[in-house]
Amino acid sequence: MYRSSRIVAFSLALLAPAGAVLADPPAAPTPAKPKQVVIVSFDSARDISQWKRSRALAQRTGAHFTYFVSCVFLLSPETRKEYTAPGKTPGKSNIGFAASKQEVAERLEQIGLAAHEGHDIASHACGHFDGKDWSKADWLKEFGSFERILENAYSINGIAPEPKGWRDFARHAVAGFRAPYLSTGKALYEALPAAGYQFDASGVSQGPALPTASNGIMHFSLPQIPEGPKSRPVIAMDYNLYVRHSGGFERPSKADEFASRTYGAFRAAFDAQYQGKRIPLELGFHFTLMNEGAYWNALERFAGEVCVKADVECISFRDYISRQRDGERQASVGG
Repeated sequence: MYRSSRIVAFSLALLAPAGAVLADPPAAPTPAKPKQVVIVSFDSARDISQWKRSRALAQRTGAHFTYFVSCVFLLSPETRKEYTAPGKTPGKSNIGFAASKQEVAERLEQIGLAAHEGHDIASHACGHFDGKDWSKADWLKEFGSFERILENAYSINGIAPEPKGWRDFARHAVAGFRAPYLSTGKALYEALPAAGYQFDASGVSQGPALPTASNGIMHFSLPQIPEGPKSRPVIAMDYNLYVRHSGGFERPSKADEFASRTYGAFRAAFDAQYQGKRIPLELGFHFTLMNEGAYWNALERFAGEVCVKADVECISFRDYISRQRDGERQASVGG
């Protein structure tokens, strides 16, 4: 056996060209990473100047956003009684109503322009009430109010002309929902599919998380991300940062510091995914300029850096779902 082994080894050496080094076969190519997804959304969507500012940011960076609209801002003081919240008298709202008929007209114009530019128009319900104790019937009533007011906003407020196709848009374009105060419950999750919604973005997760599906609804979660000198977790939303930084009170002298901290938190959360598993990163905002706009300033700096990258997509919730479903269909056909 010993002599035989030496002969085999010697024979192999003779077969190898002079100077050649025997090597392992080449490794299989590493699959390319998916693009990093960033999903930016805005709740209530009231201030007209912030509509314009967000759309301008999108145009600069190629981003598409989700706007969670509160339907009370499509009612003027004269038409506020068109809305009745569950358990309330007509014309009651936690966040008021539009200031005037003219303001409603301008907001409707912004909604139409945003939709035309490819942004996602979604529902934040109407009166911004905490629905954690609402029944399924209560939620369906609230969803019905949103749908009716959005569809009939021009006629309710006596605004003319109504754009061609507005009612068809109002009936079919709204696919998603985010609960006021991110307050959810069993009744809400029963009502969402019954009302025809495709996604809910009311969740909160420990760090970025992939969406989950149940009862035909895709569930998204705002992540808790490390922030500040001690890297304590905070929900990645401007209001939560506002409370963290200044207790929910304006501190204009600290605006630059707060903007810098917010940008740092966003960028670190992004980099962790970009260099890692590339789980989508969700960030939430309002149209209110808290701490002199510190959080919007951080958003604009952040989006200006990351949304323009070739391997990053800043897209809406609706677009994300559409791409996932397209991928599933292609995989099904290919299989």
